[in-house]
Amino acid sequence: MRQEVLLALLAKEPSQGYQLRARLNDALGSFGAELNDGQIYVPLGRLQRAGLVTADGSRSRERADRKVYSLTAAGQSRVGEWLSEVSWPKPDVAEFHLKLIAAATAGLADPVAIIDAQRRELLRLLREAQDAAMAEVEGSSASLLLEGIALRLQADVRWLEACEGAWSKPRNKGSTS
Repeated sequence: MRQEVLLALLAKEPSQGYQLRARLNDALGSFGAELNDGQIYVPLGRLQRAGLVTADGSRSRERADRKVYSLTAAGQSRVGEWLSEVSWPKPDVAEFHLKLIAAATAGLADPVAIIDAQRRELLRLLREAQDAAMAEVEGSSASLLLEGIALRLQADVRWLEACEGAWSKPRNKGSTS
C-alpha cells in the first residue's frame, strides 16, 4: 500500500487505522478484502516517524486504546505533491519476451507453447476480473479499477497473439527476435 493513499484519506479527516481500512474496503470492493492490518498500521507508523502524521489517543470513550491519526502540514504538502505527479509504469522489455528468447535460443522449449500457456493464464485472470466487475456497482471506484485491470489483460492477450504470429513464422538461423 502506498503511504500517500493513507495520507490522502487522512486529508479528509483524522481517523483511526480501522476506519481507514474500512474506507479502503468500501472503495476497492472485492480488492479491499485482500487488505490486512499490516498494510495499514505499518505504513501509518512509518508516516508518523517521518513527521507526516501525528497519532493521538482515541477521542472515543469506548475504544481508548485506539490512536487517531491526523495529517501534519508536511503530510498535507506530500499529498499535494503526490496528486500532482504524473506517473505510469515505465514501458520496458517484458520479462515474458525475454523468457521466450531464452527458451528459443537455448532450445529448451517451444516459444509458441509458452505463449499458449501464458495466454490461457491471462484469459483465466480476465474472466476473474470480469466476474468481479459484474458483482460491483456500476460506476463505483471498484468497478473502474476492475475495468482497468480487464483492459490491461485484454491488451496483454493481444500482445501474446502478436508474439505467437512472430514466433510461428520461419526464422533465419541464429535469429532469436
